[in-house]
Amino acid sequence: MPVAKYLPYQPIQLADRTWPDRVAQKAPLWCSVDLRDGNQALIDPMDVDRKRRMFDLLVSMGFKEIEVGYPTASRDDHDFVRHLIECDAIADDVVIQVMAPIRQDFIERTVHCLRGARRAVLQVFNPTSEVQRRLVLRADREEVRALALDGAEQALRLQDSLPGTELYLQYAPESYTQTEPDYALDLCNAVLDFWAPRARSTLRINLPATVEVFPPQEFADRIEYMHRNLAHRERVLLSVHPHNDRGSGVAAAELAVLAGADRVEGTLFGNGERTGNVCLITLAMNLLTQGIDPMLDLREVDRVRRIAEDCTQMPVPPRHPWAGDFVYTSFAGTHQDAISKGLRARQEAGDDHTAVWEVPYLPVDPRDIGRDYQALIRINTQSGKGGIAHLLRRERGLDLPRRLQIDFAAVMQRVCEQAGGEVSAHELWLTFEETYVLPGLVADRGGTAVLAARRVDDAPGDWADWARAALAGAQVEGAVRDFVVAPAGRGGEQFAAYCELTAGDRAVWGVGLDESPADAARRALWAAVQRAARSGRRAAPVGRVPRPAAVPAGN
Repeated sequence: MPVAKYLPYQPIQLADRTWPDRVAQKAPLWCSVDLRDGNQALIDPMDVDRKRRMFDLLVSMGFKEIEVGYPTASRDDHDFVRHLIECDAIADDVVIQVMAPIRQDFIERTVHCLRGARRAVLQVFNPTSEVQRRLVLRADREEVRALALDGAEQALRLQDSLPGTELYLQYAPESYTQTEPDYALDLCNAVLDFWAPRARSTLRINLPATVEVFPPQEFADRIEYMHRNLAHRERVLLSVHPHNDRGSGVAAAELAVLAGADRVEGTLFGNGERTGNVCLITLAMNLLTQGIDPMLDLREVDRVRRIAEDCTQMPVPPRHPWAGDFVYTSFAGTHQDAISKGLRARQEAGDDHTAVWEVPYLPVDPRDIGRDYQALIRINTQSGKGGIAHLLRRERGLDLPRRLQIDFAAVMQRVCEQAGGEVSAHELWLTFEETYVLPGLVADRGGTAVLAARRVDDAPGDWADWARAALAGAQVEGAVRDFVVAPAGRGGEQFAAYCELTAGDRAVWGVGLDESPADAARRALWAAVQRAARSGRRAAPVGRVPRPAAVPAGN
């Protein structure tokens, strides 16, 4: 690979950094840029109707700051800003944000677009990186500094041109991550020094990782450097705008907040130019699962995803953190077993919704974000006994003995390998029923299907004698190793009996289901006998068949 053509980043070498010793205590101020940064990255940009759906969604989730457009970039952006203002669609506690490059006519047109808004953020920006100064602007440091101050002066002058509008001023050195740290600080402080004596409201600096070019710890160092050295820091709201070019946008944002950032700009599911903006859903969920209020309503994350997909015409990947279709689904056998045991322990403890969440492999209770437990465990060739048993318990109320779990897992392994994919819960039940239950319901005698398990009042009084007779009648030499009868069904409205019969070098299981525990037991035994007979195996006699103590003798 041509590694020599790429230069490594130069660390700022902040030796006395303090952010590694901090832990998150509260959520930052969130600003969604779905309607601007996200929208400009779409193949089919949103029209006014789709933008309005997205805006209403963001408001319903609790976003207090929403970037709504770049009014001089397109007529659509301009018209949408006017639509929101003229339709009085902006709640009193929501601040809209617009942006303008530092050009006098662009800033004037952008501010004019805001007339009638109650509160708004005006962000002015200019490229500042060395490569952009040299190749794009063809300007030196002083010339770019003068440009930044010119934009600051224009924004301040226009702040008073909108009666009834509280206009917050925000400066962004575009490509901050590729700008020399000392020069970026000089630019920001020059703007702040100009604004501070004259501006009425809180001042804002937004530091964009327009391109993510170094690891998140370096981003944190550079944010802490700015946090320490910004002029008028007590009046400044420090914002970051991470992108995800290196795949570490979330980590960069989280460390930036520890390093002193007050505000984070991003999009719902990371949509944005190139590899996207930082995902605000991921950031918020990361806080929630650490016991910190994310200050966003995430109780219907699937609804949020559906609307976002419809508005952007882009799917959210099934493995997307916290929100994808498969993120709470396990196919692996060991994981399924642990999840099943964790959920069962919680259920047995009363399933208190406020109790501390402790379930292996599930860092969040799916119910807290609008999911349920139905799709937690799914079956394919990687699945094991725990997941299969969990589905039968959840769907049918059957609590399989451990050795039956192992036996059925082997059956399902063969079924999945033959099917070549996932097996649904319904298909799982049909396989279980055909394998273990149906042999106890009917037997083919001369082509006539008859009930194999006799009624209670027809049965011998001694269970051991009846079991011996059933084995002899089927010409099977064997013995009952285990017999369990327990309530079954989702409401315990019937009984399930599980009979394990030794047959040669393996165990043969039968399952009986009935409203009567005695009939369920007979059907389970007959199912096991029929399966042993069909296998053609013979087991060595082991003496008297024990009477199953758990089975009532009379009804």
